[in-house]
Amino acid sequence: MEKVLGIDLGTTYSCVSYIDALGKPVVLKNSEGELTTPSVVFFESPTSVVVGTSAKESAKLYPDEVVSFVKRSIGQPGASWHIQGADRTPEEVSSYILKKIVGDATDALRSENKLAAGEIISDVVITCPAYFGINERESTRKAGEIAGLNVLNIINEPTAAAITYGLNDLSENRVVLVYDLGGGTFDVTMIDIQPNAIKVICTGGDHALGGKLWDDRIIEYIAAEFARQTGSTEDILSDPETFQEMCLSAERAKKMLSAREKAPIAINYKGERARVELTREKFDALTADLLERTMLLTAEMLEQAAKKGYTPHQIGEILLVGGSTRMPQVSARIAASYKAPIKIFDPDEAVAKGAAIFASRQAFFSQVIEKAASWSGRTVEQVRGDLDSGKTDMSSLAESVDMRDELPAGAGSMGVDIVNVTSRSFGTIAYQSVAAEQSTEVLYNLIVKNTELPAAETKQFYTVVPDQKSVSIRVLESLSSERCSQPEEGTEIGETVLELPPGLPAGSPLEIEFKLNESGLLELRAVEITGGRDIVARFETVDAISPAALGEAKRRLEDAMVL
Repeated sequence: MEKVLGIDLGTTYSCVSYIDALGKPVVLKNSEGELTTPSVVFFESPTSVVVGTSAKESAKLYPDEVVSFVKRSIGQPGASWHIQGADRTPEEVSSYILKKIVGDATDALRSENKLAAGEIISDVVITCPAYFGINERESTRKAGEIAGLNVLNIINEPTAAAITYGLNDLSENRVVLVYDLGGGTFDVTMIDIQPNAIKVICTGGDHALGGKLWDDRIIEYIAAEFARQTGSTEDILSDPETFQEMCLSAERAKKMLSAREKAPIAINYKGERARVELTREKFDALTADLLERTMLLTAEMLEQAAKKGYTPHQIGEILLVGGSTRMPQVSARIAASYKAPIKIFDPDEAVAKGAAIFASRQAFFSQVIEKAASWSGRTVEQVRGDLDSGKTDMSSLAESVDMRDELPAGAGSMGVDIVNVTSRSFGTIAYQSVAAEQSTEVLYNLIVKNTELPAAETKQFYTVVPDQKSVSIRVLESLSSERCSQPEEGTEIGETVLELPPGLPAGSPLEIEFKLNESGLLELRAVEITGGRDIVARFETVDAISPAALGEAKRRLEDAMVL
């Protein structure tokens, strides 16, 4: 089977892994010999793009040509940077990171004679925060497309970490809490690990809460200390070069405080100098509210888990994942609230390794499905439909095409199911009668947050007025866990129109079906039952990169040398 890669596309650092000949997930080093690559891009010229450590160091001298923390902007409306004569979307910037780390991984495998001359790797699984919505997931997929990759799946980071952890030992049942604090995002997930399944119960978090905010608190503090010590009234953070230098100093201080009680920081600005000695105690005080925010989100997630019959007392272990969990304040605060033993589990590599395991399974499953379709004379979509509906399972399908014994080592036994959940609810705007001749708009959620994936739900709605010409079906996602919520709680992610035949009376039935696949991407089917008119729409999200911008981004990447 061709090699596939698992990619942890991180806010601050990215990492790539594959399954070796012994079936073990292995992280591949980049061209600098490091296991992780800073997620920083320096547009040196229109045709020369630098990614990684060199780009990070260039931020001090060329702040207007460097993009950091791009993951914070992916999927956001109108986000772009005008650099070297072009508007660079988050999808395009992310594609250079992907191109760099996949290229370095390919070179590493080739140098070890594990990849034939001329052989390339294009099949990948990319991870994302569990709390990413449709826009962010689709934008992540588009970034992979720009980079020339075939994205087999987008999976949640805590799920990937749990796969790495769970497949090490499937001998006993245990409930695990995955606390994932990365450079830019926070996820918390409860997972039930059983001998035959790794099952996500609930997930929560905040994709704007991460270690960068801890850095920002240090930056604010040392800027205030500079003003106090020098008497300066200038805003030193408004100077791009000074700001970049302080960003690097803050990150170094944060890492130093994970091992030591004090970290010295020097600030130079327009010939004036200040020296700050930041203690761990002061750092913890400056960031206490950020840490409490993670605990609040953890408590909220556990409330949702309780509705499914899981309590905090059932947690057998708490896994700390993500580089920011190295801060001593994290484990100390969790220990104060929960009795379960805490384990810092491979914080930099666990997510990429889990993605590689999942990628290997996905590639194998795709081969089984294609072979089954070929042998039966059916389409790939029909075979996948049977799997999604439960008419067959992957084990039976593999056996039917003589591939049961070909499951790649390290991908987990064929009997191990990996079950994820949706982190958002998905619904449409409908009218709800509140009194005679009076109705109000509601957001009716067909698929509710923390539903197992893949998910499908069908609901019957009705026309409002006689001879209605069409129905506009607006699709919204929200963080609500209720079947019905207020429209303002949702964010519109797409819209489609169902044309109606003439002469329908008010109250004519319409059937709407939502399907959410394992990547968290949505399909919609709407049927006007009386006349049988049918719409199937896979959503191009409202804020996804336009076809024209996508084509331009691909052209620029093809013309560029990525270093």
